[in-house]
Amino acid sequence: MLGVRHHGPGSARAVLAALDAGRPKAVLIEGPPEADGLVGLAAEEGMRPPVALLAHAVDDPGRAAFWPMAEFSPEWAAIRWALAHGAEVRFIDLPAVHTLAASDPTWDDSEEYASEDAGAGLRVDPVAELARTAGHDDAERWWEDVVELRGATDPFAPFEALAEAMGALREAYGHGGHPRDLVREAHMRIRLRAAQKEFGDDVAVVCGAWHVPALRRRGTVTADRALLKGLPKVKAELTWVPWTHRRLARRSGYGAGIEAPGWYAHLFTAPDRPVERWMTKVAGLLRAEDLPVSSAHVIEAVRLADTLAALRGRPLAGLGETTDAIRAVMGDGSDAALDLVRDRLVVGDVLGTVPAAAPAVPLQRDLERLQRSLRLKPEAQERELDLDLRKDNDAARSRLLHRLRLLGVTWGDPVAGRGSTGTFRESWRLRWEPELHVQIAEAGVWGTTVEAAATAWAESQAAAADDLAAITSLAERCLLAGLTDALPAVLHALADRAALDTDVAHLAQALPALARALRYGDVRATDTTALREVAAGLAERICVGLPPACAALDADAAAEMRERLDGVHTAIALLTDRGDLADRWAGVLRRLAGRERVPGVLRGRAVRLLLDEGRFAVDEAARLMGLALSPGAPPADAAGWVEGFVGGASGGGLLLVHDERLLGLVDDWLGGVSADAFTDVLPLLRRTFAAYEPGVRRTLGELVARGPAGPGGPAAAAAATPGFAPEPDERRADAVLPLLHLILGTEVPA
Repeated sequence: MLGVRHHGPGSARAVLAALDAGRPKAVLIEGPPEADGLVGLAAEEGMRPPVALLAHAVDDPGRAAFWPMAEFSPEWAAIRWALAHGAEVRFIDLPAVHTLAASDPTWDDSEEYASEDAGAGLRVDPVAELARTAGHDDAERWWEDVVELRGATDPFAPFEALAEAMGALREAYGHGGHPRDLVREAHMRIRLRAAQKEFGDDVAVVCGAWHVPALRRRGTVTADRALLKGLPKVKAELTWVPWTHRRLARRSGYGAGIEAPGWYAHLFTAPDRPVERWMTKVAGLLRAEDLPVSSAHVIEAVRLADTLAALRGRPLAGLGETTDAIRAVMGDGSDAALDLVRDRLVVGDVLGTVPAAAPAVPLQRDLERLQRSLRLKPEAQERELDLDLRKDNDAARSRLLHRLRLLGVTWGDPVAGRGSTGTFRESWRLRWEPELHVQIAEAGVWGTTVEAAATAWAESQAAAADDLAAITSLAERCLLAGLTDALPAVLHALADRAALDTDVAHLAQALPALARALRYGDVRATDTTALREVAAGLAERICVGLPPACAALDADAAAEMRERLDGVHTAIALLTDRGDLADRWAGVLRRLAGRERVPGVLRGRAVRLLLDEGRFAVDEAARLMGLALSPGAPPADAAGWVEGFVGGASGGGLLLVHDERLLGLVDDWLGGVSADAFTDVLPLLRRTFAAYEPGVRRTLGELVARGPAGPGGPAAAAAATPGFAPEPDERRADAVLPLLHLILGTEVPA
């Protein structure tokens, strides 16, 4: 009975020593028995830990359970030993068909257990309990000292000591554990008896140390079978999948996780002089990040770690001592370098691999083929990928990532790219997580290839969608993913929903997504003719229905409609081949600008949009502003007009800086607002001007501080402010022309 703690290098070495000494004919391992047929893959050349056994329900792939194993896991060490020495390998835990049928399937056997007499809510950590009994408050450090960092002359001594300690704990907590543990242990005993009938006592069992007392307890087959009778079950499929060190860490949420998988892997692979080798790794990492670390730093850090271990009474410098030494010697007392070491080495981004012979759903196989052909390798470490969609391979990568997002496989997320913001540039943040295998299995119900599955999913969503904005978003995503076969169904559904929807706000919310999608036709070589017709029809209906829909709105509805107004304006600008539509939209904005029943924020915004498009002269904008800010206008409505005209990040602040007439109008109106009304409009104005750049706010403050428009007012303030003058100085302006020609690479005129 080799009772271990999962994922411990000392436990793994002890298991190997015990197996070498005992030479069993059969090795029984805690794990799902359905995986017996997969165990031979562990000896394949393409199998590199960390890996995990994945079980998922055939009818509900999202219901899944994992059994992770690292190179330093005792179970993995036992499997590899058995395969190398011709011993039989069998898994003896509760079958996955029952585990997946439970209401809460877990990834693995957790290191915490509940006692029967303590109540179902209380959890007991055996390692923490043993450490506390030994007088230690740090369970991880105690375990390292007594197991991971010590050798043993008798290969079976550590297991006997742990079994005795776990027996005492189970005695103290009611001879058992969680009810699920009792069922699991009953199945383990049944499998153990079957192996003993076949191989006699020449059998080794590798399992969590907590279970050893239960497996040694005498019982009857009848009693064990009674515990297993009537358990729910589902049809399950199992395979090997890659795992990561990061997913073995406790902070990832894994029940049987460890604090430092990278450190444990180092201890297992470097049993001789581990501290020296570790410090050398750290030095290499820091040098790669351009930090000044020399051989002298390595020597001094090793000496300090060994000295700290001696002072603290530890058999060998552990993670705590090496961390303190790195901070003091290589990091000059700072945690900046230490954070890098923790992330890259203590935890690490190691990603395992599995051989092609491992079972997989067809969708997984197609994805692996695409990853190879597109040279898009899955990596555990997060990285950014910049794509130029004018290149065939980058465009294909983009389509793959967008199709996976449609299917709910979140390998990558779009991010704001570096450099050009054109539609031919795209940036992604990628990280491969083990859970993606479950997402792929779930998506497999839609098809056997990524393209077919994404197409089927999109068509299903189009048929079920009853929200216009949702289906326009779906059309945009289909274009990004290059799903030409799905577009007819999506556009048909879009046309139907648009024809039935009479809410102008819904139409205005839907149009921007369609207009954005039209831009993809050029760079992605996608035919958007049908989409353009739908978008144009939608824009026509908005032009008809928007003016009445903007009348008599409250403040919240007006603010929401302002966003819709901006979105529609941008969308119509993208429909570049419809000049008549642009003229019609300008007419809509003129009607909004002149209607008194339209809220001030919308009237002000309409004036600003017309001014920016060159369809209003500054004099006309000033006239409308004067009307909106006249003494007879309600202060709240006037404040809304100001927000619509100069609010947000649309350059309204610079407009006021450079046009003293507009600034004077705002200044005069604000000076005439009564004290009571001023209290009401102040929050709105603060929100408007807070969006300006600090330099713009400072300049505006200087201008209005010098008084109202007129002599000594904003115009005079502009003249007195550095950088502004009533008239341009042509001589000073001409002085910069030679420099501009040098920058532009043009010839200076004679």
